[in-house]
Amino acid sequence: QVQLVESGGGLVQAGGSLRLSCAASGRQFSTYAMGWFRQAPGKEREFVGRISRSGGSTYYADSVKGRFTISRGNAKNTVYLQMNSLKPEDTAVYYCAARQWLASDFGYWGQGTQVTVSS
Repeated sequence: QVQLVESGGGLVQAGGSLRLSCAASGRQFSTYAMGWFRQAPGKEREFVGRISRSGGSTYYADSVKGRFTISRGNAKNTVYLQMNSLKPEDTAVYYCAARQWLASDFGYWGQGTQVTVSS
């Protein structure tokens, strides 16, 4: 199993940047694909992006493509979400999640970190 703790959220003006971190406990972090999701008030949780176990492959939702970048440091058991050119509609609680090798779903979730973008 893996436990996830997000950090780095906060209040930022539109056009600004934030970097979220997600620290994973336990061993074998490199065997998990990692994802970022977000949930705005009154809305369903939505996919933001994911990164492969090695970090060599990433995939993003259209809404963040070109503005957000996911990276990981397997030696540090950490995955990052660099968010640039932030918009008010990016305001949400951001969650990281882990998907075990061969699993179909992200089975492990962090507690979330709030990101608020002011206009």
